[in-house]
Amino acid sequence: MLGISDRLALERTRLANERTILAYLRTGIALVVAGFSLINFFRGYLYVWVGVLLVPVGFGTVVLGWVRFRNKRNTILGVLHRHQAHNKSTLLVEE
Repeated sequence: MLGISDRLALERTRLANERTILAYLRTGIALVVAGFSLINFFRGYLYVWVGVLLVPVGFGTVVLGWVRFRNKRNTILGVLHRHQAHNKSTLLVEE
């Protein structure tokens, strides 16, 4: 069985992973909004192209953040499940 410090460490890691996905989402949304703002409010050639580049970069940031979040979440859950499976097999042998 996981000790209290190990369980708390896993919980802190899970919460840090959630904060990270929120940061990716916040950054991606800000990039998309900035891109659309540049496209709509400025008519200069350079501003429009920078805006056009920022929109897909923002969406890419959101997608990258989601992929990283999912991979880290699966890693965290894998550690937890492996430890629980190990403890169940140990309990069966001891009985």
